[in-house]
Amino acid sequence: MSFDTLQEKIIARKNPTVAGLDPKPEYVPAHILKDCYARYGETLEGAAEAVYRFNCGLMDALCDVVPAVKPQAAYYERLGWRGMEVMERTIAYAHGKGLFVIADIKRGDIGSTASAYADGWLGGAKIGEKTLGSFDADCVTLNGYMGSDSVNPFLDVCRAEDKCVFVLVKTSNPGSGELQNVAAGDGLVYQVMGDLVEKLGGGAVGRYGFTPCGAVTGATYPAELKDLRARMPRTFFLVPGYGAQGGTAEDVQHAFTRDGRGAIVNASRSIMCAWQKTGRDGTDYQEAARSAAMAMRDDIGRFVNIG
Repeated sequence: MSFDTLQEKIIARKNPTVAGLDPKPEYVPAHILKDCYARYGETLEGAAEAVYRFNCGLMDALCDVVPAVKPQAAYYERLGWRGMEVMERTIAYAHGKGLFVIADIKRGDIGSTASAYADGWLGGAKIGEKTLGSFDADCVTLNGYMGSDSVNPFLDVCRAEDKCVFVLVKTSNPGSGELQNVAAGDGLVYQVMGDLVEKLGGGAVGRYGFTPCGAVTGATYPAELKDLRARMPRTFFLVPGYGAQGGTAEDVQHAFTRDGRGAIVNASRSIMCAWQKTGRDGTDYQEAARSAAMAMRDDIGRFVNIG
């Protein structure tokens, strides 16, 4: 199963973290922007090319440190079709570097629409007698609050293509409690969703004991994170909220199983934009990103032993 692949990459690097690739043009160092704008003008094409070069440089610097990258679709969609082309190219480049790719798309729909999303992001489109891969991510994020029929079409593709998903359960944003912590029967909404995600994964588990249906569980709510780990022993966790949002290494330890498995912690701006704190105008962006990623790894390593 695909979470087996992710877990093996985490073990190989002794690092349970994923670098988010969420670049706005203002996150890109000036020398990259200048070169791309000189060639393409201050256009969507120029911005998209700058983002791609920045992404590639980051992945060159990080590929032996982090096991995975997580491009967030919104930052590519805002540049139109050129941005989406860059996301496709970014995923392909990441695979060439041996990185696991989580496409952060947070889709949530039902029926044939969900199936089409699943084909586009994880499977492939049938063209004539062939099925041709589109974005070909290893994993996607989903909003499952429409119910199981918004997740099952993705899981069908996951089982066929050896891929996986992360479903929103208890998110890291301040307003999450407005819905997710509301009473529902004998529990809370996020607990109901957690139980559903654990059930949706089905009976089949991989070598490390996890189903293809993972959960997004925010570091900013460590008590809920601890609760969900106890409720969801077969579910792999994607943990946003570390760093800039206030989650700490001590908080994220609750996402892991006792043997230090089953979770991956995200950081985006703190790695991408580390160059903005060095005073060297971005010429050292690769070195700065690498140092930030290693510091995050070591910080979490104080509380989680990756075996």
